[in-house]
Amino acid sequence: MKKDYPNIFDPFTVRRMTLKNRIVMTPMGTNYGETDGMMSLWHLNYYDLRAKGGTGLIIVENANVDYPLGSNGTSQIRIDHDSYLPRFFKLTELIHQQGGCACIQINHAGASAQSIRTGMQPASASDIPSKDGGEIPRPLSVDEIHTIVKKYGEAAKRAQVAGFDAVEIHCGHSYLISQFLSPLTNKRTDAFGGSNENRARFAKLVIEEVRKQVGSFFPIFCRISADEFLEGGNTLDDCLEYLQYFQEEVDVFDVSAGLNGSLQYQIDMNSLPDGWRSYMAKAVKETYGKPVMTMGNIRDPKAADDILAKGDADLIGMGRGLIADPDWVNKVEFGDPADIRKCISCNVGCAGNRIGNNRPIRCTVNPSTLMGDEYRKRRVNKPCNVVVVGGGTAGLEAACTAAEVGCTTFLIEEKEVLGGLSVMISEIPDKKRLADFPKYQIRRAEKLKNLFLFKGKKADIPFIKSLNPDIIVNATGSLPLLPPITGLKEHIDKEGGKVASILKMIHDLPAYPQDLSGKKVCVIGGGAVGLDVVEYFAPKGADVSIVEMLPAIGNGLDPVTRVATATLMKKYGVHQRPGTALQEVKADAFTVKNPDGSIEDLPFDYGFICLGMCANNPVLDELKAEFDDGMVEIYTIGDSKRARRIIEGTDEGRNILKVLERRGFLD
Repeated sequence: MKKDYPNIFDPFTVRRMTLKNRIVMTPMGTNYGETDGMMSLWHLNYYDLRAKGGTGLIIVENANVDYPLGSNGTSQIRIDHDSYLPRFFKLTELIHQQGGCACIQINHAGASAQSIRTGMQPASASDIPSKDGGEIPRPLSVDEIHTIVKKYGEAAKRAQVAGFDAVEIHCGHSYLISQFLSPLTNKRTDAFGGSNENRARFAKLVIEEVRKQVGSFFPIFCRISADEFLEGGNTLDDCLEYLQYFQEEVDVFDVSAGLNGSLQYQIDMNSLPDGWRSYMAKAVKETYGKPVMTMGNIRDPKAADDILAKGDADLIGMGRGLIADPDWVNKVEFGDPADIRKCISCNVGCAGNRIGNNRPIRCTVNPSTLMGDEYRKRRVNKPCNVVVVGGGTAGLEAACTAAEVGCTTFLIEEKEVLGGLSVMISEIPDKKRLADFPKYQIRRAEKLKNLFLFKGKKADIPFIKSLNPDIIVNATGSLPLLPPITGLKEHIDKEGGKVASILKMIHDLPAYPQDLSGKKVCVIGGGAVGLDVVEYFAPKGADVSIVEMLPAIGNGLDPVTRVATATLMKKYGVHQRPGTALQEVKADAFTVKNPDGSIEDLPFDYGFICLGMCANNPVLDELKAEFDDGMVEIYTIGDSKRARRIIEGTDEGRNILKVLERRGFLD
């Protein structure tokens, strides 16, 4: 309740803007924009939901000040022309109606733009790409720099006219101003390069022009990468040095971190603790006496309140946490924080969709980022019994959703514990956040009086029939894939043996030594599961090899995890062997076929088979045979349909609503 978190709900005033609480929605690209750069109706729903949820300040995602040169993303919104004002005005109206304040981030992508989208070569401080393998930009001329400075000021003025209460200037994350600030991307020899003062000159001119345009009463936020976490890049000490050159007109520093090459610190990987960045915000605040905002995997309201209580920051930024649960603030203020649907920092539906696949953002744990829990207002129009077989995250989502719209719902789980594979994987220390989702679902399920849970119960046909089902949801999950490879079944998961599946590895976690110096670990399978094993063993000093049949390791990973695992493997000298196929499993060696066709034995002290998962359907054939008249619908979801990620199972679980509609139970 509110009284338990007094610092979160202490109002905050900067110039003429007063926030009702200290929670700020940080700007995140959505790919919801129209193709012409107009803010879409999707945007209005998305931000309105977060305002209704109690958020004190919403900072709208980065808007382009210089089209097309400064474009970022597939469908980035624009603020470089007055024609975009009406939709922005409608947005600020919606946010203000909910008692929130509105800010917008203005930005130029610089070298992070792509010619395939803009039709022109990207431009930057120098001819250095913003990431490995990125396009080579052309250096901006001094005249172009001053023109862009003007465009920032004009964009800020439009934001003010549109009803925004503040504006944020993006000076971090490998965008244009960051490219001037960082010695990694600024190799200029004129007045905009070289010393800290020169590299900060562009930022200084932009901020001064914005202040000139918006006047003395309008707050200016400035987002920075306080530590770039790259060799040769700016450290926190460097940042504290260069801020002196443009801090004067900044009202609030939004203290972020990381560049494209250290994406795991910009969009936090799940192993980083709640509020891990707050020391950087504290350093900026102590040096310049300015209000600061911190963020970084902050999911727990106690962690947020403690940061504020210690004075490390004045505002708490939440991005993905508010994608996962738009009602985060209201649940803390008026409800029970235990009901928060916490972000698990998987970066699949957000960064994975937007950055990795140019799709609109979605969320692994929240299957309705745009409409929220509106479905709960619906009710079945006649009695309906739903039987869910399998209590993993997909089955739990289906069971809860069906019960929430009025179905009499029965969930049957053979194990004594609900949550399925998510609970098991969360036993790996760096994956512990994963447990937050099934915890939320189980709590949600236990509060529903028309949802009956049968744990430790085998779902046989007589029992299912006794429940008189109208719809049966088959959600029995997956098992490790064990292809017919010589020696595999003879050696895997044997007592005292050296070859283990991911499930056996998790079971044996307490038994593994913390110091594995001199031990050889070999992992077969370079997907997400194999990399989880590498992530656990490599920091313990083991000599680790990872073998993958495909040409690349980490195929299908979200961009944050891809960068994080590549960094980890480089740091610990992991031997990466793509294009290499397992031929035989021996007691203490894997026989593999190398890309050149040669055969080799890879000896190990610990060997792991991580070739993915396959659907497990122990009762599906019996169900189809028993209910073959079509009167009962059998709906297969999640890994039972095909082994994939949690996000697909969550979506399919929520889509029980579509099944109910089709069968005439929902209008």
